[in-house]
Amino acid sequence: NRSRGILDIDMMKCTFESDDKANVKISGIARRYVEHFQKMKANGKGLLFFGDTGVGKSFIAACIANALIDKGYKCLVTNFPRIINELSGLYEGKQEYINDLNRYELLVIDDLAIERDTEYTAEIVQNVVDSRYRAGLPMIVTTNLKISELMQPHDIRKKRLYSRLKEMCLMIEVSGEDRREKQFYEN
Repeated sequence: NRSRGILDIDMMKCTFESDDKANVKISGIARRYVEHFQKMKANGKGLLFFGDTGVGKSFIAACIANALIDKGYKCLVTNFPRIINELSGLYEGKQEYINDLNRYELLVIDDLAIERDTEYTAEIVQNVVDSRYRAGLPMIVTTNLKISELMQPHDIRKKRLYSRLKEMCLMIEVSGEDRREKQFYEN
């Protein structure tokens, strides 16, 4: 629910207690991030989880947000299509909406690069990221982009965006089997 900062009911169920620890390294990184959040927040440092679909990036990002919410921090888990949809409905106050995202001590952006690739969308994405950067606030970002796409994008807009994210976030590759595909076959 929105008061919890988790907009997706399934994301509310993502906790370290429900982690199957199939990726012990990633689980450990996530737990340490929560343990040291005060320092990470003071340095404006977030995490960028990248890797194939279904390997647990969104799950572990939501685990972090839920653990921090339980500790009293204000966190929001969302994605750019949702932000863009909300902004599209506003005639005025678009910048205020973006600035309002900075009331959250941690902003989790799930599935970066699923949003439509338009000038308008690129401007919104850059504005949200820059707003967090200038406020010195951390973000956690998940994406299916490959390391080569993050390191050497061909588009100047993406180059600028990914450069900023690399400065703001520790980049962590998440690998493993596609859990959703495995669940599909088990069902």
